Amino acid sequence: MEPPDARAPRLLVLALLLGAHPGAEAEVRLSVPPLVEVMRGEPVTLDCTPLGTHDHFVLEWFLADRTGVRHRLASAELQGSELQDKMHDSWGRSPPYQLDSQGRLVLAEAQVGDERDYVCVVRAGAAGTAEATARLNVFAKPEATEVSPNKGTLSVMEDIAQEIATCNSRNGNPVPQITWYRNGQRLEVPLEVNSEGYMTSRTVREASGLLSLTSTLYLRLRKADRDASFHCSVHYRLPTGRHGRLDSPAFRLTLHYPTEHVQFWLGSPSTTAGWVREGDSVQLFCRGDGSPTPEYTFFRLQDQEEDVLKTNLEGNLTLEGVQRSQSGTYGCRVEDYDAAEDAELSKTLELHVAYLDPLELSTGEELSLPLGNSTAVNCSVRGLPTPTLRWTKDSVPLGDDSTLSLRSITFDSAGTYTCEASMPTVPLLSRTRSFKLLVQASGASPRRPGLGEQLPDPEGDQCLEPRRRLLRGLQPPRERPARLPLRHRGPPDLPGRSGGHGRGCQRGPPAPRRCCFLLHETQGTPLLPARGKGVPASWGARTEPLGVRGAGADGPSHGGCLWRSQAWEWGLRR
Repeated sequence: MEPPDARAPRLLVLALLLGAHPGAEAEVRLSVPPLVEVMRGEPVTLDCTPLGTHDHFVLEWFLADRTGVRHRLASAELQGSELQDKMHDSWGRSPPYQLDSQGRLVLAEAQVGDERDYVCVVRAGAAGTAEATARLNVFAKPEATEVSPNKGTLSVMEDIAQEIATCNSRNGNPVPQITWYRNGQRLEVPLEVNSEGYMTSRTVREASGLLSLTSTLYLRLRKADRDASFHCSVHYRLPTGRHGRLDSPAFRLTLHYPTEHVQFWLGSPSTTAGWVREGDSVQLFCRGDGSPTPEYTFFRLQDQEEDVLKTNLEGNLTLEGVQRSQSGTYGCRVEDYDAAEDAELSKTLELHVAYLDPLELSTGEELSLPLGNSTAVNCSVRGLPTPTLRWTKDSVPLGDDSTLSLRSITFDSAGTYTCEASMPTVPLLSRTRSFKLLVQASGASPRRPGLGEQLPDPEGDQCLEPRRRLLRGLQPPRERPARLPLRHRGPPDLPGRSGGHGRGCQRGPPAPRRCCFLLHETQGTPLLPARGKGVPASWGARTEPLGVRGAGADGPSHGGCLWRSQAWEWGLRR
């Protein structure tokens, strides 16, 4: 079997003229590949074929050592059509060398120790003698590349090259090459020691005959190397001129470098304008660009003196529930004693606490005004930054002034008015305050008593019983009562408990008397008391108690009818 890498070798045809017998006309020519390349562990077959027709010849294989001495491995003799082979010495190789039926030398598994020159010699008697040499190269892919970075802290203030890492490539053949990279760029470092950078290499042959290579990188470091990524690569050769590459894992270095710049800023929930809401928790962040992490001191400037608030290594300060009194100048200082004298290690910032106090109105929660009147309601606010005000009625904007002017009010003016204070630069910081406007008809009472409320009776107990009856017997009539003529007439009888006249209002002289009746808001025409029913009632769509009112000089005087007088209804008895 021919090795796969020997399918297209250069064919060496060695022609030797017979020299042992002057005048001989025959010659021996051999076909032997001069170079055979295989991977370690693959089978190898070395071909040695005499060209032409020969009835008899002897073929011998020799192993040439590094000094040029030849050691016979095997031989074969052609007699007739049969080739008789014989193994002489394998020189300790396992498995041993073999000859196939065509006289080719067979190596079952290529080993690194098989990298030698193999000489084929053919003696053909009178035809002469010829020989040719085949070189066998055995390749082995190295193991995965390993890198051991320096685990210590390397100072950029050193003015010499420091050890960066060691790269290892084990069990390869031939010996590979190691190159170093920083941020993906190859480092061109010499082997000679110098203060800027160099590398050292060492090659070891293992017991298996394979080769291991170690390379150590030295560099003078700069602050820019704090974020640099380093790795090494092993480049190895393969048969037929091919190459392979094995990269190590990337690594970073831990550097010691002094602080040059400091950053100090206000964290969430600050606004873009730098304001924080009163009551919020605020974080202050301080960062220096030195390594290792320096110590941070937080302070507040008061009367040009530092009031130290906290010292830590994290560079964070939290102010819980800030108040307006905490507005002012805050600072952070980096305690780095390796920093240059001209380095700025301290920073300050202004903390602005926004606040908004509850709103104050010049009126109470309810304002009652007669129809046609005018008034002004003032909305007072205190906050920082300066808040903006807006008046609305039932969510409809009215104006942006602090004073709300209401002129010649109508019944449509009634409703809920709201003053809203907000700060556009501080989201979610706003307050509102509202009042309700009630509009009265001219001369109407601003007070609306509830159902069953006992009111002072100018006539004493004279009207008490009719009032009780009115409060007990609110029932709509089964039929609409007849409309009474609007003329001056005496009071109708009010039924009592035992019939006859009621005790609440006694018959008397024609002079007007005051009696108390339950008032109702209605949608109907004048309400008339149904004779014998004892209770004024409404046949309107909705009946709601409004209060009890005495009829007299300030009410209508139309006999015993129950009338709507502007916004109120009056019960009138005479």
